[in-house]
Amino acid sequence: MELDKAIKERHSVRKFSDKKPNWRKIIECIDAARYASMAGNNYTLKFIMIDDEEKINKISEACQQPFISKAKFLVVACSNPSRTVNEYGKSGEAWTRQQAGAAIQNFILKIVESGLSTCWIGYFVEEHIKKVLDIPKEINVEAVFPIGFEFEKPKTRRLKIDLDRILYFNKYGNVKMKSPKSAD
Repeated sequence: MELDKAIKERHSVRKFSDKKPNWRKIIECIDAARYASMAGNNYTLKFIMIDDEEKINKISEACQQPFISKAKFLVVACSNPSRTVNEYGKSGEAWTRQQAGAAIQNFILKIVESGLSTCWIGYFVEEHIKKVLDIPKEINVEAVFPIGFEFEKPKTRRLKIDLDRILYFNKYGNVKMKSPKSAD
């Protein structure tokens, strides 16, 4: 699948079929995250892949979203900001979150390319997830991703926002690009 197609076909899936994905495909998707930009080459993101039903159910409760319990696999993305903060000070905290987002986007696009589906879950009780997965307190839980095969393809796709509503030129709010001066 081409990148443009994966970008345009990506959507959040909250209903999965009973078919269990091949765990090796999920690992290939996690591998794509390694190629995201990282401040100072300090790779801060870690992934935990879960297929234990009891843990999946407990994490579903921590997210307060029952559909998560129907997924055959979960991937939890975590980050350790310590090296980036040590290197760059307070800015390192923001950069850790930014690079987590970049790596997660690579992961999600690879999920789409692989024919799998997911939903980026950012609402959860972090302490509960840390307890279930034995995650140390200094580690941030960035997101939870239920993974499976989509139960049914959506009949219609929601259109994304028009480009001219999010693109400005040379200053905030300027919607027109200056015409280049001709060479004559």
